[in-house]
Amino acid sequence: MKALGIIAGGGALPRAVAQSAQDAGRKVFVVALRSAADESIGRFPHDWASLGEAGKVLRLLREHGCEDVVLAGRVARPKFSALKTDAKGVLLIPRIAAAASRGDDALLRALTEILAGEGFRPVGIADAAPGLLATEGVLGRVVPDEENKSDAARGIEIVRTLGAFDVGQAAVVCAGLVLAVEAAEGTDAMIMRAGQLPKNIRGTPESRRGVLVKALKPTQDETTDLPVIGVETVESAARTGLAGIAVEAGRSLILDREAVIHAANAAGLFVYGFPA
Repeated sequence: MKALGIIAGGGALPRAVAQSAQDAGRKVFVVALRSAADESIGRFPHDWASLGEAGKVLRLLREHGCEDVVLAGRVARPKFSALKTDAKGVLLIPRIAAAASRGDDALLRALTEILAGEGFRPVGIADAAPGLLATEGVLGRVVPDEENKSDAARGIEIVRTLGAFDVGQAAVVCAGLVLAVEAAEGTDAMIMRAGQLPKNIRGTPESRRGVLVKALKPTQDETTDLPVIGVETVESAARTGLAGIAVEAGRSLILDREAVIHAANAAGLFVYGFPA
């Protein structure tokens, strides 16, 4: 089997994808994006490149025998005029910048189309690392009650509706009241914001209420940008006093599943995979 190419942005996801693929017996090669990817990606075969060095990125993938390529991790929209570029990058930057102006989903689709046009096969994280996919049902010891299930259903509705406008993948709902919706700040910052609201409308670590919901936006390409939770998500939810986390089974990712389950059990939170 050919090596899996991973274009790595920020966060723990690229490392989790690489580890999952290796554990399944597949060779990997990582192109780590400067100013985005974490240094810990260095434990895998890798090299570094700027988002503007498209020629270098494509050359590295070819030199290391990659046919399947996955995009993983966060990539903040750069100041394109300040990017280090090569000849190929100069040609592609206008296209990439135009896509970025239309939102993260458009940017990811543009990068995927560029890879396909260069003869690579863009693959989704679900294909590259299926072991990371959330499964249906309760993952730990704590089970959601009827209020939790109702809040989760409300959160799914909110995420689906706002996601059509490329707003975010997550919401926090407590007793039917929407406490927070994810925007550009990211999930952990959104959870923290919910925790700053008056205690009479939210849960506390002593009396847990409310649910964090993460689901795929209608506008999202499943090959490039699935919702993700990890231990940090559980810890943030626990500090805020939430009762649990609901994610979309088969279309969301759980990083370090056993550690997530352990953290949720220890904090008294549920983690639940609802049907796609």
